[in-house]
Amino acid sequence: MLTLYQLDGCPYCERVADRLDELDVDYESAWVEGLHSERDEVKRVSGQRQVPVVVDEEYGVTMAESDRILEYLETTYA
Repeated sequence: MLTLYQLDGCPYCERVADRLDELDVDYESAWVEGLHSERDEVKRVSGQRQVPVVVDEEYGVTMAESDRILEYLETTYA
């Protein structure tokens, strides 16, 4: 199972979600709060409060930063 932590209206999150859809990868969206101080779940899984964050349980990968995530998706799922 792959989980994408994202914020509504975040263009970086949308890029990752769009690529997941293009690659036909099943994923679950975890919507986070707008305030950084309220993103405790993201902090718990990734050690920071930025989004997007992808947690890929199948491969044991957790990562942030859209460019890195897109690169990971290309090498893993394309």
